[in-house]
Amino acid sequence: MQYISHRNLRFLLHEVLKASDLKRFEYYQDYDQEAFDMALDAAKQIADNVIFPYNKDMDRFKVTVPDGRTVHVHPQLKNIIQAIADGGWISANAPYEQGGSQMPITLANCGLATFYAASINACYPFLTAGAANLIATYGSEELKQDYLPNMYSGAWQGTMALTEPQAGSSLSDVIASAEATEKEGVYKIKGQKIYISGGDHDAVDNVVHLLLARLKGAPAGTKGISLFVVPKYRLDGSDNDVTTAGVYGKMGQKNYVAAHLMYGEADNCEGYIVGQANQGLPYMFQMMNEARIGTGLVAFANASAAYYASLKYANERPQGRHPSNKDATQPQILIIEHAEVRRMLLLQKAIVEGGISLLLECSYLADVAHAAEGEEKENAHLLLELLTPMAKTYPSEMGIISVKTAMQSLGGAGYCDDFPIEQYYREIPINTIYEGTTTIHGMDILGRKIMMKNGKAVELFGNELMKVIGEASTIANLAPMAQKLGLSAQKLKECTQHLIGLAKTETPEVFLADATLYLEYFGYVTIGWQWLKQAVVAQKALATAEGESELNFYNGKIATADFYFEYELPKTRPLHEKLLSSNRVTMTVDKNWIV
Repeated sequence: MQYISHRNLRFLLHEVLKASDLKRFEYYQDYDQEAFDMALDAAKQIADNVIFPYNKDMDRFKVTVPDGRTVHVHPQLKNIIQAIADGGWISANAPYEQGGSQMPITLANCGLATFYAASINACYPFLTAGAANLIATYGSEELKQDYLPNMYSGAWQGTMALTEPQAGSSLSDVIASAEATEKEGVYKIKGQKIYISGGDHDAVDNVVHLLLARLKGAPAGTKGISLFVVPKYRLDGSDNDVTTAGVYGKMGQKNYVAAHLMYGEADNCEGYIVGQANQGLPYMFQMMNEARIGTGLVAFANASAAYYASLKYANERPQGRHPSNKDATQPQILIIEHAEVRRMLLLQKAIVEGGISLLLECSYLADVAHAAEGEEKENAHLLLELLTPMAKTYPSEMGIISVKTAMQSLGGAGYCDDFPIEQYYREIPINTIYEGTTTIHGMDILGRKIMMKNGKAVELFGNELMKVIGEASTIANLAPMAQKLGLSAQKLKECTQHLIGLAKTETPEVFLADATLYLEYFGYVTIGWQWLKQAVVAQKALATAEGESELNFYNGKIATADFYFEYELPKTRPLHEKLLSSNRVTMTVDKNWIV
């Protein structure tokens, strides 16, 4: 069964992004197009043989803590983690001298997307990769030597331990404590963390937490938070006083553990400081930003798997006849022949392929920001910062609509567990919560990103839009799409200027009241940019395309772009109207009236 399109990934990599051009940087010099294709094939082999066959079984396997200490997960997870580690995917982005492959993030994220589409339970190794990257970037040589080899090999799990019961997303209220000991760099840790993905399980030999805690006497708020490596077991194998208070039962992602952890209940939990004291949150943002792109990839993968399941069903299920045919003696037609079903499939395709296009655009920018110098490096970083909120939230929020539409495509069958859609429908909503709710990302883009570097990031984004609009305007059948995107971009600019004006004259509460709507507005325009880019490339490729499948692929791209500009981009209009409205009902309503 198909759950992701590698033809589409190759289109985006080779034809849209021309990602193998990254070899112009010394760090990526070993990655030509052949290396990209070989890596994609290797990822698909792991996904097809080791991950996907167990997807349904893992969804039905209940995570347990029978001894009140160790979390038991599906036995196949150990094999999945090991296969991914053996394939070099955990250490893929790391430099050669650390045992990595110096693989472009753009390519590595295609591998991740493939694994996630096969099963969301394949996420474990990439939490480890993010935690290992933090140690590699900010940790001492001793920490690197002690932890990276076992993390990259898949023997040890890595986590991101931020959230606490009283703090939630408000990290300035973290109260987990760290007290210095007589050993340099060693601290006693006390506190608890909740909703920790991969926080404890028996598919690995140890779990290494990258934990935020507050030193005694540290400044209040986020400026007083430090980062620590806190393993479940110490290097000598002894217990480190990290216990699992329980695991959370979830509506989906059943074998992807979310744990409630206690640190230092016996006053014997050691943590090892990473980098400088009181710099924990800036350090952690490296992993958080990686994880935000990763969350977008997970959401894309869920929606992709659902789309291909519904596409298969639509091409196999006969039902009804065209409305113009009332002759019941005539055979039924496949449901894909019905315009409404084609609309539902095009909506899914627009969301799925628009979402992954943006995610790989961000991945490419991350590669350039990592390897380039000077202005090129800064511009890539700024544009990546601006686009990250959309890359996380568009696949997450619109992915829910996509999977819901897949369920509608199947009718009653979509609701039954004989088909996979109901599983995907349970799994996808959590991605709107992971790595910050949609509201948090709305406040991030409006409150910080659009004014970053005096608006330079927004200027760079506008330049990218105008570049593709200009190119599409010279192609007859794409010119109407270019015109629509140009108008929407201009309206977004007007809206942004209006909101910046509010920021100068009103309190932040007024300015940020509808930040989530602004994020949604920006997201529609951003995906329009991605679809116009794809349409331009597809239109040019048609001139030399050979074979029915290739012609269908490129024509399908252009048709889906047409659908997006006809059906999806117009949804910016009511958002524009609301964001310019002076009616502040959400601020003026009395809280006691909401009963």
